[in-house]
Amino acid sequence: MESVDTPDLKSVDRKGRGGSSPPTPITLNIVGVSTKPMKYRIETKYAWYNKGSTLILIYYIQNVPFTFDELPEIAKQHPEVIKLADEEKRWEPEDLYRASMYLMMEECHPMMYELELENPELLPVD
Repeated sequence: MESVDTPDLKSVDRKGRGGSSPPTPITLNIVGVSTKPMKYRIETKYAWYNKGSTLILIYYIQNVPFTFDELPEIAKQHPEVIKLADEEKRWEPEDLYRASMYLMMEECHPMMYELELENPELLPVD
């Protein structure tokens, strides 16, 4: 697409291009922008682990898993827990290892780094 109003820089003489000083910076007046630091959100979900052999409670930060807890026998037999786990992705040890390593490299693993959390009460106790 060719612009009609913009002259070709090759055809404009040096005097017509202006000085060598940098342009004046443009300042934006943005209303309603929060200056508070971002807070990360912890979530938990039931899922199957290790080829579907174990029912776990998996912990996520911003939808990335970082650890899990095995469930007690009574929870493993609860129909609602089983139904919720069936609806989620099945996790393998290698998947969780990669996700956890990614969070550590990004310094966003909530058990390794101090982060601003929306809901720190959902972090695992141990």
